[in-house]
Amino acid sequence: MEDNNNEQGQQLNIELDEAVADGTYSNLAIINHSVSEFIVDFINVMPGVPKAKVKSRIILTPQHAKRLTKALADNVQKFEQAHGEIKDYEQPPIPMNFGPTGEA
Repeated sequence: MEDNNNEQGQQLNIELDEAVADGTYSNLAIINHSVSEFIVDFINVMPGVPKAKVKSRIILTPQHAKRLTKALADNVQKFEQAHGEIKDYEQPPIPMNFGPTGEA
């Protein structure tokens, strides 16, 4: 579909408002899926704080989730070529009672 739009000379005009441009920090993502969608919850977990809230939820089609995976892998590879290997430090386990609740 993207190729068809480009062939017809159409451009996608994207607007980024200030609140979204500031971004939201996340140091944890929880991913769930069904047959029709992937749900990615972005969370900010702080040491010593027993409760963390979902800061943002993104819902994707399976096709878009796969494209996002490829785009992230490509960008990580480019980053590592420019800045060196990203170290994957061992993370403490997430408590078993941690997960989506009705309070997000």
